[in-house]
Amino acid sequence: VQLQASGGGLVQAGGSLRLACAAFGRTFSGYTISWFRQAPGKEHNFVGGIKWNAGYTYYADSVKGRFTMSRDNAKNTVYLQMNSLRPEDTAVYYCAASRTIIQSSLGIPSSYQNWGQGTQVTVSS
Repeated sequence: VQLQASGGGLVQAGGSLRLACAAFGRTFSGYTISWFRQAPGKEHNFVGGIKWNAGYTYYADSVKGRFTMSRDNAKNTVYLQMNSLRPEDTAVYYCAASRTIIQSSLGIPSSYQNWGQGTQVTVSS
């Protein structure tokens, strides 16, 4: 499956953005789709994940209560709604997908076979 991420931009602290990750080539059925983010000079950090079929969601502690993942079956797209944004949320955000990942590996970038291009999110103070 090919992934295309979109929706990044510049926002003031406290604002909101919604990122989208669309699948091309096949549906997301059977996949786990996650968002990672990478700040300059840092590693990819897990933000959240969703099991497409069941709709179960998982979040990093740093974004719980602020970020929400959802899916749109008709559009074959996963969304990351980001509210109450903080300057420390500034990063390039990537979506990734895997059909074989297990829950304990959700936060490990190498567990994902498919990656989209990044989308920049910048939060000004």
